[in-house]
Amino acid sequence: MTSTAGRRAVRALTRRTRLASRASTGAARAARADRGAFDEAVRSIRAGSLTADGAAGHLLARLTDRELVGLLDGDSPRLLLPFIPVLLGRRPFVAGAVPRLGIPGIRFSDGTRGVVIGASTAFPVTIARAATWDPALEERVGRAIGLETRARGANYSASVCVNLLRHPAWGRAQESYGDDPLLTGQLGAAMTRGVRVNVMACVKHFALNSMENERFEVDVTVDEHALHEVYLPQFKAVVDAGADSIMSAYNRVRGDYMDVNRALLTDVLRREWGFTGFVTSDWVFGTHDAVASLEAGMDIEMPLRLIRARDLPPAIRSGGVARDLVLRSARRILSTSLSHAAAREPAEPTGTVIASPAHRALARQAAEESMVLLKNDPVGPAPLLPLSPGIRRLAVVGRLANRANLGDHGSSRVRPPSTVSPLQGLREALPAAHVTTASGEDAPAAAALAAAAEVAVVVVGLDQHDEGESVVTGGVDVGVLGRGFHSGLSRRTLTGLAHVASRFVRGGDRASLELRPEDVRLIRAVVAANPRTVVVLVGGSAILTEGWRHSVPALLIAWYGGMEGGHALARVLTGEAEPGGRLPFVLPTDAAHLPPFDSAAKAVVYDDRWGQRRLDAEGNVPAFPFGFGLGYTTFDCRLLEHSFDDSGGWANVLVTNTGERTGSTVVQVYAADLSRVRPIAQLLGFQKVALPPGAQVTARVRLDAGPTLQRDPESRRWSPRGGDWAVLTAQHSPDGWAGAVPLRRAADDPV
Repeated sequence: MTSTAGRRAVRALTRRTRLASRASTGAARAARADRGAFDEAVRSIRAGSLTADGAAGHLLARLTDRELVGLLDGDSPRLLLPFIPVLLGRRPFVAGAVPRLGIPGIRFSDGTRGVVIGASTAFPVTIARAATWDPALEERVGRAIGLETRARGANYSASVCVNLLRHPAWGRAQESYGDDPLLTGQLGAAMTRGVRVNVMACVKHFALNSMENERFEVDVTVDEHALHEVYLPQFKAVVDAGADSIMSAYNRVRGDYMDVNRALLTDVLRREWGFTGFVTSDWVFGTHDAVASLEAGMDIEMPLRLIRARDLPPAIRSGGVARDLVLRSARRILSTSLSHAAAREPAEPTGTVIASPAHRALARQAAEESMVLLKNDPVGPAPLLPLSPGIRRLAVVGRLANRANLGDHGSSRVRPPSTVSPLQGLREALPAAHVTTASGEDAPAAAALAAAAEVAVVVVGLDQHDEGESVVTGGVDVGVLGRGFHSGLSRRTLTGLAHVASRFVRGGDRASLELRPEDVRLIRAVVAANPRTVVVLVGGSAILTEGWRHSVPALLIAWYGGMEGGHALARVLTGEAEPGGRLPFVLPTDAAHLPPFDSAAKAVVYDDRWGQRRLDAEGNVPAFPFGFGLGYTTFDCRLLEHSFDDSGGWANVLVTNTGERTGSTVVQVYAADLSRVRPIAQLLGFQKVALPPGAQVTARVRLDAGPTLQRDPESRRWSPRGGDWAVLTAQHSPDGWAGAVPLRRAADDPV
């Protein structure tokens, strides 16, 4: 028989077991509640019971010190540095994830022309899409990129690049929207709006990043007027469009590296413009000081645990950095992340959206509308293009004719599941024609093929060896790898290896604006053999044509056209689609007409003379002006009336299709100070218009006052520039101002 004491002991043990079980269950529930803290905060924001800032404050209160500091740099260890190029294409890079509270962190994917993770839709490069002059189309591309980014598990896309193309030799020109601040700002804003429907939009590279080979070391000097009136307006435009994040550039501005440049990151970006999102560094070598960068306004070191992981914790413990600064950056990161998570498209996309038929069709449309027809002379009774539908013999020659040439192989590289070359596209579009081909290495053999054909198409230009991101350069600061690399043999050895390696890697700034000599020889040989020759240029910025363009009847820029580029090219050449592109930069006759460009410079001066403006100011006539492009029909544009003041305005333009085909044009409105000896055209607004033959429409073009204003460096206030300003409408940057009317203020009498 069990004793009374024994029964009491059993009851006590049972009670303790029950209490322990309840405690365990409670702990499990608490853990589950912790893991759902981020999602609960998002629900509270959606319900309106908390602001994003308030929700961020609740999460901050629950973070440990280690978790708090961990928000301010990447989550990957420094040992992954050599593997970044491989990992970038396989998974998002994460910064500031806190699994205990369900905080997903910043889950990064690159992608100015598509998602770099996995096999995704490859759209035409950014500068090609700039040639569409179509913000609505760019917003659709942005939405597709954001959707595929989210489907790949990322929540943050560095897909918006608004650095101004100061010189076409810049290796990453293809990632820009060209050389006009207004065009760049409007298209960058459209991309921002599209991307952030699904993921946070990151804008790069802030600021004055326009050269590649010395991007880690170059120091840019710029005066206040050029800085705020030329190189920053497009960044302001994307901030106003809702950009969630800004990526600071590698270069220095006025002596300070951008991650520690308080004047730009705080005084301009936050105080003057009111930006409330977070700032990340450019990768690995974009952070130079853990504390100074935090004080300057750079919030996250990307993408590894390097300088901040090493230096911030002891600085916090010793009082070398105020805890409030850490909390300030942490609050920006969490508040932005929460706000976006609460506002983004609710439905989670599946992998079926990636390279879907709809996205392939969009890529093809963007490629078609980007192609710029520079020449289309008559050969016989009619212009050479479009090709006759009854063509039976076609020669397609050139080293790029049968290649999947999508552009730079750096951080923006996209690997689509399939591609279409120009040769494949033409063969599919002309199944009844006999299409011959040659690489062009043997120019006489290619000329013989051309002579036997009704029409010859020569596909030449650039590839990833000629231009692109300079992935390895000799100017990197290897000290970020640890204190052992601050000086001594390790530093000298690694720096020396970087210098040697930089001579052999592909990409970087262009050595010349000309075609390769073998391409020029091929063009001359083929056009001599067959006067019915079309030259198709592939590349990411201006290619000079003076040595051969006058002998070629048809000349088309096809850019790096993306995965559907071959189909798009065939549709444009055969007339199934309109060559809808207009130049997003000026194409000069001589590189000397552009600003000086030294790819090895450690210091440069950026002024307000570049592109078309420099040619206008110096009286040099371009080969093809900014905004130029032909179609398969003709248009007339006539300014009817306009209203304009310091906040902007509008212009009503009567647009008439005077040709015999349906087509499109880009209505462009320019202003200039006619009191100058050589007026300099300033783009105020534009609008793409498509019409059937004989049709007429009045387009209402929104005008931006920015190009007519100046900023006072002391007061930071904007006011009208002096002078005798006039306005006109055109289909490219005007070569004269006959017919221009005064740029009226709103209170003036009607025209």
